Amino acid sequence: MRPIRIISISCLLLFSLTTSLIAQEIAVLQYGGGGDWYSNPTAVPNLIRFCNQEIGTVMKDRVNSVKPGSIDLFNYPILHMTGHGNVFFTDEEAENLRTYLLSGGFLHIDDNYGMDPYLRKELSKIFPDKELKELPASHPLFSIHFKFPQGLPKIHEHDNGRPQAFGIFENDRLLVLYTYESDIGDGWENPDIHNDPPAVRLKALQMGANIVKFAFNQ
Repeated sequence: MRPIRIISISCLLLFSLTTSLIAQEIAVLQYGGGGDWYSNPTAVPNLIRFCNQEIGTVMKDRVNSVKPGSIDLFNYPILHMTGHGNVFFTDEEAENLRTYLLSGGFLHIDDNYGMDPYLRKELSKIFPDKELKELPASHPLFSIHFKFPQGLPKIHEHDNGRPQAFGIFENDRLLVLYTYESDIGDGWENPDIHNDPPAVRLKALQMGANIVKFAFNQ
């Protein structure tokens, strides 16, 4: 365990030294377990372009992927994670993710349908002493720029469940945002992929922009 601890401390120092210097960036988390972490390939680039245009970010729309155990994790203030199936973190990956999140990083997880039972088990590896808490519609996430008085919007229907946003917090800081039964990432994809009505796609992009702005400003 000694080498892992040394790496984690080094990552903490690296992250604290570089976050004020690096450009605003989002990376896609390339997790193990066999789930399709690479699904929705047009989603994050489209969201970035929308954010740059609508909320004044300066992100590159060429999106990199990063593995949870990599030191490269600390180059990205926001990670996006999605998929339909199995998710697995090794103990070392869970420790690296925990250090990243506690030192200022932010993870947005969007269930693309089917990852929920696997994800919850793996999140308990990262934070065994924390639980997912549902965010009320009054949370600032839903009003920081675009207004969503009812909370997380419903983009695609799967099991007739209501859309829910869950969070893991350290004191008052949101470390992990988990969007469930919304499928918001599908709404970010190119219009011809899901043929969503323009109003639905706009709603998804606006909610995504709120997530980005909140993550950069909290």
